[in-house]
Amino acid sequence: MYKASATLVRYLARRFGVPLDRQHIIGHDNVPGPTDGLTAAQHWDPGPFWNWTYYMSLLHRTSQRAERAAGGSATPDGHHVVTIDPNFATNQPTVTDCSSGTCQQLPKQPASFVYLRTQPSFGAPLLSDPEPHPGGSAGTTQDDDWGDKAPVGGQYVIAGQQGKWTGIWYAGTIGWFYNPPGARQTARYTTGLVIKPKPGLTSVPVYGSAYPEASAYPNVVPVQPNNPLTYQILPGQEYVTTGTVPDDYYYAVTFNSSKPDDHTVIRGTTPYYQIVCNHRLFYVKAADVETEHVR
Repeated sequence: MYKASATLVRYLARRFGVPLDRQHIIGHDNVPGPTDGLTAAQHWDPGPFWNWTYYMSLLHRTSQRAERAAGGSATPDGHHVVTIDPNFATNQPTVTDCSSGTCQQLPKQPASFVYLRTQPSFGAPLLSDPEPHPGGSAGTTQDDDWGDKAPVGGQYVIAGQQGKWTGIWYAGTIGWFYNPPGARQTARYTTGLVIKPKPGLTSVPVYGSAYPEASAYPNVVPVQPNNPLTYQILPGQEYVTTGTVPDDYYYAVTFNSSKPDDHTVIRGTTPYYQIVCNHRLFYVKAADVETEHVR
């Protein structure tokens, strides 16, 4: 399955000009929903046990060792961005499953994520993401609880370092993960293009879609609301961006295009930046942020 998927993705990426990196080759678990409810209910496949390092090595036709090394430096060297990169074989965190109605711990096995905690300590609660945990309850070890899991290949801006722990900006707060030097290191240090709120703004809204402004829609096409999600980016916070994306909405209501303007792409003039906000990719309006390339 890994090899068949990689062959197809290489072909599609070459045909449509998609970069072969983890900011563009994503799982369903990295896809946002256009509303809070749809984001909270979004799928979480391929799940915590998908070997992203192996899969990306197939796309690049390289070794897994080379794939990990490409994620950045093993030492901080003044860098401000990390790439989540634990050793897949030895990274075997506790994971539980509750799909049967009774939660049970799954057998220890390699996983492609690191847990995030509220403080730099194994005794601190797991991070509470407001989408899967709207009531503010702590994150869990459940396999479908994506809000406290930073995935392999995800890139985040460093918010702090304490001993063997690294803090990153994640979903509007700081998430801490264990990142000791040496064989148990779980992240690489790198550079990146980041966004931050423009001076004077007290917060920046985050969106689940890059929909156009209302005036871009033809009269026969219902305007798609693009309301901000529960996330906010506050002054001092920074997030890695994959760059600008065009606003668009694909209007399709029938199979045979029997209605006016059916099966058309509607584009406006509102540019967005796509950002790595948490486990998923989201959007901010370009007018609300400024960018900086940090090393």
